[in-house]
Amino acid sequence: MKNKKIMFKKAKYIIIGLILSAIVPFAQTVKVFGNISGLTERQLLIFHYVGDSTKTDTVKVKDGKFTWVAKMSQPQKVMVMFPSRYVEFFAESGNIKITGTADSLDKLMIIGSKSQDELDDYNNSLQDISDQEPPLYEKWGKGSKEEQAALEAKLDDLRMQRRARANQYIAVHPNSPVSLSLVSDRAMIGDYSDVKPLFEKLGKGLQQSPEGKRISERLVLLKRSDLGQPMLDFTQNNMEGHPVKFSDFIGKYVLVDFWASWCGPCRAENPNVLKAYNQYKDKNFTVIGISLDDNGDKWKKAVKDDHMPWTELSDLKGWKNEIAAYYGIQAIPCTYLINPEGKIIATYLRGEALHQKLAELLN
Repeated sequence: MKNKKIMFKKAKYIIIGLILSAIVPFAQTVKVFGNISGLTERQLLIFHYVGDSTKTDTVKVKDGKFTWVAKMSQPQKVMVMFPSRYVEFFAESGNIKITGTADSLDKLMIIGSKSQDELDDYNNSLQDISDQEPPLYEKWGKGSKEEQAALEAKLDDLRMQRRARANQYIAVHPNSPVSLSLVSDRAMIGDYSDVKPLFEKLGKGLQQSPEGKRISERLVLLKRSDLGQPMLDFTQNNMEGHPVKFSDFIGKYVLVDFWASWCGPCRAENPNVLKAYNQYKDKNFTVIGISLDDNGDKWKKAVKDDHMPWTELSDLKGWKNEIAAYYGIQAIPCTYLINPEGKIIATYLRGEALHQKLAELLN
């Protein structure tokens, strides 16, 4: 009788184990072998996810060679941080070899990852678009207002072509790790109305994966800045330490500009915002700057140096700024245009696009 009970318990645990293995993918070993000639560093950092948490592994390097071993339940993009730049690739179970030279880290050969092969094929399919971009960026800011507007329009058209091809790829490959990565990348700075339909095209397994769940949580934040949503009635201190409420600006068109003194692209965009402010400040328009600085002196110096006369606010918490965190902002500069009723009517306006939108509304 006792032996029967023991056998019954063993059978029960085996059945439970089979059920769990069907629900939760079994973690398998990933082994990455690197051989990069000319690499003089003694260690590298590798960033990846373990469940819902990010993990940073430090790997030793000797004569340009290193080995990294990890457990993964499914393919995922990982990032290797080199001194001069970072490199992303898809890691998955099995042996993966990375070879190349330290002076051409953008051309590393990665062998042994089917997901990476798939990503390489996808990127190669975009080469006709990629080849058009460098000559355009070389002309940035060097022409007349009309030429700059045409340049921005061309680059925007190329971005839309990239987006359309990504959308098509996701629709055709709903169960691909590459599709999941494309949706995840779009969710970083995308709009809710753009990301939500793409997420819904993914297979259920990918939607319920750890990365899929992170995208789902991200969508909750993106929904808050969807067009037509009311702007949060936030309160933060100005440079004199006095609290300012957003609701005090209801009745005007307001450009809420997230930036920071340490952000190069933000500082480059500030003259453009200043130009828009000066042109429309007497037409029911203003700007509220929200700095993601954590150093008050640097913030105030940048405001003075860039001649920013509008209301400037910050809680000096850096990326943990309460307003930026509420909206899940992960890249700056980032702008929201708010109408007199306090609703978001446009996002990510920069360059000539900002002037075109304001001219449409205020001229």
